[in-house]
Amino acid sequence: MKRISRALVGLAALSLLAGCGPSAAQQSGGDRDELVFAAVPSEESASLQQDFQPVLDMLAKETGKKITFQKATDYAAIIEGQRAGKIDIAKYGPFSYVLAKQKGVAATAVAGQVEEQGGEPGYTSYAITRPDTGIRSLADFRGKKVCFVDPTSTSGYLYPKAGLLKEGINPDTDVQAIFAGGHDASAIAVAKGDCDAGFAYDSMVDRQLIEKGQLKPGQLSTVWKSATIPGDPVALSDSLDPAVKDKLTAALRDKANSDYLRENGFCSGECKIGDVDGYGFKPVEDSFYDGIREVCATTRDKQCQ
Repeated sequence: MKRISRALVGLAALSLLAGCGPSAAQQSGGDRDELVFAAVPSEESASLQQDFQPVLDMLAKETGKKITFQKATDYAAIIEGQRAGKIDIAKYGPFSYVLAKQKGVAATAVAGQVEEQGGEPGYTSYAITRPDTGIRSLADFRGKKVCFVDPTSTSGYLYPKAGLLKEGINPDTDVQAIFAGGHDASAIAVAKGDCDAGFAYDSMVDRQLIEKGQLKPGQLSTVWKSATIPGDPVALSDSLDPAVKDKLTAALRDKANSDYLRENGFCSGECKIGDVDGYGFKPVEDSFYDGIREVCATTRDKQCQ
């Protein structure tokens, strides 16, 4: 029922996205005065547009277009919105991007999110628990109440599923799975005892929730780390005017970072970008996400189909 509810929410969000303007297919060459940038928050966020505003303002200046921001409820809404031509620029999770491509969405990743200057567009998934549970590895998850993030979350579900399967644990039958809806919600549910263990991405556990006072250092133990996961991509609709697409690609790869945005007056202070408080973006190609496709082949998860 939870997955059906998520699908209905995605469809409701898609109906809202329909009001964002005419689709690329309805305009000659996909060259319009207004472009739609859509993203999904990685945690409960009331300021997602504000988190991306410096990037939006920079893209508007680079392209001469109005950039309209759309906060989507989940990745299903972004996938369907971009497939319908209602979204021009989409920030996906790695798994949802691969799923979008598999579903025939005509969009291509051009930049991947990085959290610090000089960093690579990648991160890891953590398996977390409280120190007093006696859980010391994924093998101890059997029979436990386990918080995942979302069925389409890369670090909150897909990579954890692959890790559990390697330990001989079927996440559909050998644990009591709970989908928390966000990385912050998953970690906090474990900390509160609502779940015995769970999964969330690295910096959410190591830094973000601690800085916000929602977790205390040492309150959670990390008992497993995934292989490096490609960073969240920004994908551009293939139907965009080629000249506009080239401008967006160059701007996202070279200028959508804290240093450039601060030095050129788009923001001040630390100028953290996105709701992960990151540095910005670096160039990526579609092939960078082949590791996700390999994990899909390993798990054979129905969400990959």
